[in-house]
Amino acid sequence: MIKIHHLNNSRSQRIVWTLEEIGADYEIVHHTRDTETGLAPESLLKVHPLGKAPVLEDNDVTIAESAAAIDYLVRTYAPGKFAPDYDSPNYLKYNELMHYIEGSAMLPLILNLYVGRLGEAGAPLAPRITSEIGLHLGYLARTLGEQEFFMGSEISAVDFHATFIFEAVNAGGGLAQIPNLAAYLERMENRPAYKRAIKRGGAYKLGG
Repeated sequence: MIKIHHLNNSRSQRIVWTLEEIGADYEIVHHTRDTETGLAPESLLKVHPLGKAPVLEDNDVTIAESAAAIDYLVRTYAPGKFAPDYDSPNYLKYNELMHYIEGSAMLPLILNLYVGRLGEAGAPLAPRITSEIGLHLGYLARTLGEQEFFMGSEISAVDFHATFIFEAVNAGGGLAQIPNLAAYLERMENRPAYKRAIKRGGAYKLGG
C-alpha cells in the first residue's frame, strides 16, 4: 500500500489531496512539528536523509520531492487523467509549471517566513521579498487567466501542486486584490477530494 509521511501544517497535505483525487488506497504516517522550534521531528530522518515531509513510499519507491511525488502518483495510478503525455504539445507547459511552483514561486514565500522571524533585523529585506511575491502572484494570475484550472478546462497535477501557494498567501489576506486567484482557491478547497484530504490529513494553519 502507498504510504505518505505527513507533517502537520506543511506542504505534504497536497500529496494527501492527490491521493484522494486519484482514488488510491493509502496509509498516512503522521509526524508532528516541535512546538517550540516549529521544525520537523527527528522521526523523519529515519525515513529520508533530509528529514522533511512529504515522503512518499510505494513498495520499493521512495520520493521526497512534492512535484516528483505528485507526478509519480498521477502517472502510475491515474494514467492519462491528470497529466499530459510526454509527446503532447501541453507537456512542456505542464513540466515548467510543476518545477516553477516549488522553485521560483515558493522561494520568496519561504524567505518571507524566515525573515519575518527576525523582526527589525529583517526589515531591510522586506520590500524586495514583497516585490518578488507580487511578481510571482501576477505571473500566476495571468497564467490562470479566466481558465478553471491551470492547464485549461480539466484539473491536473499542477493544480494539486499550486494550491498550497495560494493558501499560504491568502492566510495573510494576500489574494484580496487578485480575484481570479481568490476564486480559484475557493474552487479547489470546495472539491470533495480536497475536503476528504483535510479530514484524513488534519486541518492545518498557515501564516501563523
